[in-house]
Amino acid sequence: MPTPDFVLELRRHIGIRPLPLVGVTAVIVHDGQVLLGRRSDTGRLTPITGIVDPGEEPADAAVREAEEEAGVRIRAERLAWVHQIPRVTYDNGDQSDYLDLTFACRWISGEPVPVDGEMTEVGWHPITAVDEILDADMSARVRAALTEGSTRFEGGR
Repeated sequence: MPTPDFVLELRRHIGIRPLPLVGVTAVIVHDGQVLLGRRSDTGRLTPITGIVDPGEEPADAAVREAEEEAGVRIRAERLAWVHQIPRVTYDNGDQSDYLDLTFACRWISGEPVPVDGEMTEVGWHPITAVDEILDADMSARVRAALTEGSTRFEGGR
């Protein structure tokens, strides 16, 4: 999916300067497996991720992204982790600071398929393989969603 229109509009005003955005990660679990997709821009395997639209509830954004990217219906059940991702600088020079909200999600229906072009493939992977097939950041997001209990926060000193 292309860059959201609201981000493009903001970029017209601020150029490449850092833009604070809220992102979501939907860790979708079903029958001991987690739904992962291969990103079309980086080739990396990740859970479903996306940007929260203005005025949108973050849990609704996670549900929307799962349907837009993988064609599945889910329920966001719990906010698992809130953390600031290190600044991202894109090839065109744009800089973004993402506050990521990782949600533990449950699959409801739908066979996963790449829908909007953000993923080249999507499918179920054993939870036990997460540390081996994901980078450290994405693996930490999945582990946070799989850990029962309170929401994990970074910082808070």
